[in-house]
Amino acid sequence: MKQATTIDEVILFLDEIIETSKLEQCAIGLFTTLYREVTLQIKHGIETGLFQNPERMGKLDVIFANRYLKAYYQFKAKEKCSECWEFSFTKGEEYWPIVVQHLLLGINAHVNLDLGIACAQVSTPESIFDLHSDYNKINEILSNLVEGVEKCLVEIWPTLTFILKISGKIDNFFIDFSMKTARDGAWKYATEFVLLPENQREASIQERDIKITKIARLVSNPGYFVSSIFKLIRLFEKGTVGQKIIDLSKVEYNPVTKTVVTPECVLQN
Repeated sequence: MKQATTIDEVILFLDEIIETSKLEQCAIGLFTTLYREVTLQIKHGIETGLFQNPERMGKLDVIFANRYLKAYYQFKAKEKCSECWEFSFTKGEEYWPIVVQHLLLGINAHVNLDLGIACAQVSTPESIFDLHSDYNKINEILSNLVEGVEKCLVEIWPTLTFILKISGKIDNFFIDFSMKTARDGAWKYATEFVLLPENQREASIQERDIKITKIARLVSNPGYFVSSIFKLIRLFEKGTVGQKIIDLSKVEYNPVTKTVVTPECVLQN
């Protein structure tokens, strides 16, 4: 099982997963492509002073990525991994999920489960709120990427444009789920998880995993009407899975460049 020690190694291992996904025509590579860009932008932010604490952010990025890498290699080896990741990876090998769903399943698992844990692992109960502004910058990066992907999808798959226009129920599905829910939930969990003694953390992770998997099931099956529209989109998606991964890698994003000004962060009861 590969685990990174630097951000450059994270990018290298993500590249390997992307190339494997292209060869295997596996949709796991779609989220990995988005996540690679997240990592590149975090790396750039560390190098250009975007984050308040670059050293801590570098450590956080590696711990965060290693949770994804561990889950991926466990799944490929047919070993037990986090339930929400197993669900996401399994859907990555199925025909019907559309690109949007693959991305949301990855965001759900990695942000809702992994990010909060990683934040707690680079913090103490006393220092966790010092991380909040840098945490928000990570989510701002991800939010920008999600918006870029949404714009790109309607260019790559024209049918999506038509369907979005006639279906108000789907119009906000992508951004509404992917950012607000995941961002708030992950930070809340981080502030709770950091307070737990070591002997209670694994049980907490398992309990959290079950909750996040329930969200994943809703993403996979959002109801009869939306699911029917998604199947229609899937039938008109152009190109192989490998080509979709390539197309997604060509998306142009607006980088986050604003210098961080740390707000006062207080524990909410």
